[in-house]
Amino acid sequence: MQKCGYKRGISQLDFMTNIEKIAAEIGQFQVENSDQLEQFRLQFLSKKSELQTLLSQIKEVAPEERKAFGQQVNELKQKAQDTFDIHKERLESSVTFSGRAEDYSRPVSIPVVGALHPVSAVMNEVCTIFENIGFEIVDGPEIEDDWHVFSALNFAEEHPARDMQDTFFIELHPDVLLRTHTSSVQVRAMETQKPPLRVICPGRVYRNEVITARSHCFFHQMEALYIAENVSFAEMKQTLLYFAQEMFGAETQIRLRPSYFPFTEPSAEMDISCKICGGKGCNVCKHTGWVEILGCGMVDPNVLNSCCIDSKKYTGYAIGIGIERMTMLKYKINDIRLFSENDMRFLEQFR
Repeated sequence: MQKCGYKRGISQLDFMTNIEKIAAEIGQFQVENSDQLEQFRLQFLSKKSELQTLLSQIKEVAPEERKAFGQQVNELKQKAQDTFDIHKERLESSVTFSGRAEDYSRPVSIPVVGALHPVSAVMNEVCTIFENIGFEIVDGPEIEDDWHVFSALNFAEEHPARDMQDTFFIELHPDVLLRTHTSSVQVRAMETQKPPLRVICPGRVYRNEVITARSHCFFHQMEALYIAENVSFAEMKQTLLYFAQEMFGAETQIRLRPSYFPFTEPSAEMDISCKICGGKGCNVCKHTGWVEILGCGMVDPNVLNSCCIDSKKYTGYAIGIGIERMTMLKYKINDIRLFSENDMRFLEQFR
């Protein structure tokens, strides 16, 4: 028999054809997920792979050709390994925490974002209206002393006006209490700033009241204070009209009714034309066409003197607004308790 360079009939052509065939299969193999990656490994890199079979056939090649063919097979094996590593890294980088590859054809998922609580939104709106006409926001503590909550505001120690607000006192420290109004912040502003003074004082207040659909033991107020020379009641009325129309619409009307507060004289309650019935009369306005929203008045001279402001030189006005009442009117809400129950079905309406 004539000798040739290959044993058992393995020709050079067949060997080269197998190498080219496997190289083409490696280049054309599609790897889109972990299952296909495993198939690639089994076909080209496992002990029973086509490459392993090719390596076992090198011994059948003529000795003088084995080195060259072995080098080609090793290069092909390295190509397969490099291809496997590239696909593996790509799949791992695109896998989500759930272990699934990201589907870039899916619609964008817009995350659900939070929103301001309706009371906070109305508080911000009220503050912005007053800031636009020159008022400055000031803040103060919610745990106060008797002086800033009552005495400096013309509440005498045995004055019956103290009974107007059922207060939370600290049992071991009778002079310490939870503020019943943000007027205490006005006192602190008058003690530390000189006129002209134009401030607003938003914040939470506390009163020992029965919790019903119309009252709560804590709520929010925003009080405004303006002190300067020659401040008049007419100036206060124009400020209130501006506020009401900015808050509820240009067609809103206001009226002032005489009232009493220890820290203002004269004092008034302000009503606005009912937004639900347009002033014609309904259950909300008790068929009067008007809804009360705030109290106001000229700062009592005794309050100015208590804060070391010359009442003969300066005058001023103060305005107190209940934010929950304002929010209920704005959004037509009939139960104040909804604001503090954290019911998502209620709060999601204000996104």
